[in-house]
Amino acid sequence: MAEHRIYSVSVASVYPHYVAKAEKKGRTKAEVDEIIRWLTGHSQQTLDDQLAKNTSFRDFFAQAPRMNPSRTLITGLICGVRVEEIQETTMREIRYLDKLIDELARGKAMEKILRK
Repeated sequence: MAEHRIYSVSVASVYPHYVAKAEKKGRTKAEVDEIIRWLTGHSQQTLDDQLAKNTSFRDFFAQAPRMNPSRTLITGLICGVRVEEIQETTMREIRYLDKLIDELARGKAMEKILRK
């Protein structure tokens, strides 16, 4: 089976859409960055470096310093699919991020988004 196209898309090309979605609902770029850092273990500097290098989603998640073990607490529907049922690892990580950004845009408190 052919690899899904999103895997080769750069995170930097989608990142402005994450920020725009959040800002449209009164949230901030800093909150988007906090979510990404929480999920992947990146520092702000390494996140900025990955964005500058146009790293693909596949490599972004494969090279993440430390994926947050609490990410498995993320459940629910994203694009009509239950995120916790996605078998393919990279796609599940991408959908975790999508779900967190959706929660941010819906006005959910950061401590709940970050599963604290």
